[in-house]
Amino acid sequence: MSRFRSCWIALTALAAAIGGATPSHAITGIVRVTVAKAGLVVGVGGGKGVLTFRHRNYPFTVRGLSLGLTAGASVNKLVGRASHINELSDFSGTYTVVGGGAALVGGINGVQLKNDKGVIIALRGPKAGFELAANISTVVITLDPSHSTPD
Repeated sequence: MSRFRSCWIALTALAAAIGGATPSHAITGIVRVTVAKAGLVVGVGGGKGVLTFRHRNYPFTVRGLSLGLTAGASVNKLVGRASHINELSDFSGTYTVVGGGAALVGGINGVQLKNDKGVIIALRGPKAGFELAANISTVVITLDPSHSTPD
């Protein structure tokens, strides 16, 4: 009987935990961005992109600075997801990334960025040019909601 009682208590606790959980209201958006980057020790880059969020397309600009081992120049056309967005304004801000990679004429690039509002952007795509990098980067994204278009 004690075994049945233990199972019953465990099931009741599990049901209470599941029932008490609150659903997340954060939304995931689709991100497309093209960034050009060049540098030697200190790299700089910039570009433009589009966030698709709540059935609208929002243009944005990207500015970046990297410090560490950086040599060369590359163009990155990346696509991915921005997750943990509660409000559109959460997307704009300063993102940090730590990563490394290499491209010689062509290759695949992947990066994950996170800002202080908890938004995480995971991007992947082809890279063109020559670049060797192992650095710490800061990326500033500025959203322009006044020029949004329907999805």
